[in-house]
Amino acid sequence: MGAGGHARQGGPWERREESQEGSILLGKEHYEKWQQHLGAVSALSKRYWLFLACRLWQQECEEEEEEEEKEMPVLEQRPQEEGSGASQVTLEQAGWRLPVMSEVISSWYCNFGQCCATEDCRVTNNITGLELDLNRRLHGQHLARDVVLKAVQGFLEVPQPEKALALSFHGWSGTGKNFVARLIAENLYQDGLKSECVKVFISLFHFPHPKYVDAYKVELAKQISEVVQLCKQSLFIFDEVEKLHAGLLDVIKPYVDHYDSVDMVDYRQSIFLFLSNTGGNIINEVALDFWRAGRAREEITMEYLEHHLQSELLESADEGYTHNHLLEENLIDFLVPFLPLEYRHVKLCARDAFLARGLPFTEAALDEVARMMVFVPKEEKLFAAQGCKSVSQRINYFLP
Repeated sequence: MGAGGHARQGGPWERREESQEGSILLGKEHYEKWQQHLGAVSALSKRYWLFLACRLWQQECEEEEEEEEKEMPVLEQRPQEEGSGASQVTLEQAGWRLPVMSEVISSWYCNFGQCCATEDCRVTNNITGLELDLNRRLHGQHLARDVVLKAVQGFLEVPQPEKALALSFHGWSGTGKNFVARLIAENLYQDGLKSECVKVFISLFHFPHPKYVDAYKVELAKQISEVVQLCKQSLFIFDEVEKLHAGLLDVIKPYVDHYDSVDMVDYRQSIFLFLSNTGGNIINEVALDFWRAGRAREEITMEYLEHHLQSELLESADEGYTHNHLLEENLIDFLVPFLPLEYRHVKLCARDAFLARGLPFTEAALDEVARMMVFVPKEEKLFAAQGCKSVSQRINYFLP
């Protein structure tokens, strides 16, 4: 009370302090309520996460069982409709049927968890898809189809290989070497050739000048090391390897040899593909001899052709790829022969090219595309000189 008997009014700073004190109390209450709410949401989210992970991917089932055991006393006190059975009915009524939802949720889950058997969602290792593609899209190459499928599948099934897988593709241009390399990339990696796990080297494009070979050696070793450190299961494709400088082949050798590591990096889960036109002539001679003898090309065995191919490569006057340590020290696991393509195979390639572009075609159109190609030898005109290499460009002639 003041001297005049009136009640003293508080100053503005006193009202502000009272307001702040009330706000603090109110904020604290809100904070506690939100904390409880978020805790409940977190627990519920975790429960449904475990449910989905267990049902869809057979992961974390043990954790879910432990959670159920912890909550069992609480659940027993509730009516049955609030238990797990009611939750399952609610999910199904809401459209959460696992066979329907699994594909959608798996795509989302892959972005946040280890959804893949490879523990790396960049790596798919779809052997079934590779087998289907080789059977349906690769024409006239029964040897390459079987060798590639068995080699890749066998390699991927070993948890810790002794060395990197090294395959050497041989045959004329246009017979499918690059095509098979692309199929391998597409079925082993989510982004195919664009994957950061895949590296393609084209000899005359990436290493054109012999005078810079020392710099190329350093850069090649650096790039191989960086890719493997980024992606344990890496794929390296060397196109036109017969034109690669011998010094660069020496750089590659340690990575495909029987070493646990090179400079503290393990390369044993990597795959190396070497694509070369060398050996194409002997492969064609064998195929032509079978045709002249009235035997089907499908009768050519890997054992028979591999012997001829290996002898041809080792006796070659070429001082590059054929006389490198990779072949001489048997570091190439499989020599993969690609047979020359015949008229019927070119028609199949033309059909695939039309289908890939969504264009209509007739049997006459396929024949016309095949007749545009050059066939050898001069007398028999049996094999397409360029294989299927220019078929996709030839069908432009039939566009309206």
